[in-house]
Amino acid sequence: MLEEFPAVAVLGPRQVGKTTLAEEVAEFMDAESIYLDLESPVDQAKLTEPEAYFDLHKGKLIILDEIQRVPELFAVLRGVIDRRRKEGYRTGQFLILGSASLDLLKQSSETLAGRIPYVDLPGFTSLEIKREFSDEQDKLWLRGGFPDSFLARSDDASLRWRMNFISTYLERDIPQLGPRIPAVTLRRLWTMLAHQQGTQTNVAQLGANLGVSVPTAKRYLKLL
Repeated sequence: MLEEFPAVAVLGPRQVGKTTLAEEVAEFMDAESIYLDLESPVDQAKLTEPEAYFDLHKGKLIILDEIQRVPELFAVLRGVIDRRRKEGYRTGQFLILGSASLDLLKQSSETLAGRIPYVDLPGFTSLEIKREFSDEQDKLWLRGGFPDSFLARSDDASLRWRMNFISTYLERDIPQLGPRIPAVTLRRLWTMLAHQQGTQTNVAQLGANLGVSVPTAKRYLKLL
């Protein structure tokens, strides 16, 4: 897609391998590519004047990781991409990494319409696991597809990784998506939903168990 579009967005949850993939793509395409982690204050400071920074590295693939941290960049990228088109730089300019949040998709699709496709990066799938070994498939069902969880040295280590990931997700990531909800409440809802696998969702029952109204329970579900 980088050979066809000026920018490509790789979307997926934290720790699924977006950065690893981007680094390999960059090495394949351009040894002089630029990587910026927008969760890092140091890298954010480099973009105090983003247009000047991008012009300084014209012709190189620029990787922008965790771009949802700096949503105002989308408007800048549109102008940079359009100017570069006139200068002959039409493809392979930006590789954008971020979580598939509704805000990120909305902002990028509105601002960069026609300039950016999206690639969803999931965890390991059954097709990627050695199918001739049934124990590998069983491990995938037990540990899930996140690379660090699947490749952990033991089932106990994998479980610890997953529990830590869930805590981080509930306490840090979800609050960025909307009104703050107590992490304890979200964990209870998360657990109840896990136990309802394969059944119809009874929102009224979920609300009663959480001690909240049905509209509030619906809002929590929508957030998840």
